[in-house]
Amino acid sequence: MKIVMAIIKPFKLEEVRDALTGIGVQGLTVTEVKGYGRQKGHTEIYRGTEYAISFLPKLKIEVAVTAERVDTVVETIAEAAKTGQIGDGKIFVYALEQVQRIRTGETDATAL
Repeated sequence: MKIVMAIIKPFKLEEVRDALTGIGVQGLTVTEVKGYGRQKGHTEIYRGTEYAISFLPKLKIEVAVTAERVDTVVETIAEAAKTGQIGDGKIFVYALEQVQRIRTGETDATAL
């Protein structure tokens, strides 16, 4: 089992969710986060004064999947979240040791 974590632009959430639903992903977690990558933020002008915006608003999506589905989920997220502009985000995959569904007590792949 694996966790696929993606950092994406906020306006791409619906497209990513619809794409994941289309391939049979049944659940995901979304968290509002702030951060920066290579672009190191940007500057904005408000009422004639220039402000440095160091941390940009992003969304973190986490999906727990079986190891066999990882490549499909990663490709689906990448295609749906891509704008071709700087700051599109990143996808991380890491191991998931154990899962338990609280309501039924199911564990591991059956709990996903």
